[in-house]
Amino acid sequence: MRQLSTAEGGPAAKRPDFSTTRWGRGITAVLRGQAQVDFLPSALAGLVFSVALCAAGWSYGLYGLLGAAVGTGTAQLLGVDRGRVAAGHEGFNACLVGVACAVFLDADHLSTLLIAVAASATVTVVTAAVARVLGTWELPTLTLPFCLTASALTVAAPSFQRVWHLPDDPAALPRTASGPTALSLTDLWHAFFTNIGEIFLMPQWYVGLVFLIGIFVADRRLGALACAGSAVAIATSWALGAPADQVRHGLMGYDAVLVAMALGGVLLVTDGWSVGYALVGAVASTVLSPALGALFAPSGGHAFTWPFVLVTLAFLAAAPAFPRLRRATG
Repeated sequence: MRQLSTAEGGPAAKRPDFSTTRWGRGITAVLRGQAQVDFLPSALAGLVFSVALCAAGWSYGLYGLLGAAVGTGTAQLLGVDRGRVAAGHEGFNACLVGVACAVFLDADHLSTLLIAVAASATVTVVTAAVARVLGTWELPTLTLPFCLTASALTVAAPSFQRVWHLPDDPAALPRTASGPTALSLTDLWHAFFTNIGEIFLMPQWYVGLVFLIGIFVADRRLGALACAGSAVAIATSWALGAPADQVRHGLMGYDAVLVAMALGGVLLVTDGWSVGYALVGAVASTVLSPALGALFAPSGGHAFTWPFVLVTLAFLAAAPAFPRLRRATG
């Protein structure tokens, strides 16, 4: 049998590796930026996350990718460490900012697109500032830059007629919880998935399912922790009598998912002690979520991932006091 030559595509043929090209590295970094919202340095997971956002609406997928691309590009332009950029660490806050603009400022307006670009670039500067401050105590930035930027945007937006396109003023006084608290089987499995989708501000259960698939594709351990965090949030919400409607739409549980993954699988060495510690943190974030929602409501703001950030930083700062807990390295 005649052996194929290199030119004919035989075994020795050299095929171009897209990931080593400039465009390939850039696209990979952007996709990893999306995946890093859930602590995953995986371009494949980022691609699945894009599919999930597009399943909720093409504009959300577009704004998520745009935010991650602008944040990544800004970091490169400003000379941020290439390793950070390549791993997606400069894209995830910008991705969330972009999606937040689409959700809260109406994605169909040019002003929203321009604000999303500007805010996604700005959050890179905010990230550097937060890193400088928290680095003193060897604490990570998490999604704090996103929370700061998105909170400022949503509170300020109604003051500008060319920015605010919605008919209602979002500011409202907090109210006592009302409505039925009993959870049906449908409520339970909807909540289980929407807790994961709401990390990206998406309330559709099927979008949360796709996100969960993306997490498992990249890291089964983090996927299991995400499931555990979601289950703990549902149980805590039910035990404390949260309205079933809020539980079903994931408003009580997305922070718990992030806390469980962060403390149980990323920032601390994964073992029985750290997982238990993480689930306690998940309970704490579930309780803190409505408190911060009530705090932001009069100004028209939103809780975003503030409960996750505050609980995770507090539990991580306390960890050195507990010898059974070990900080993850690398």
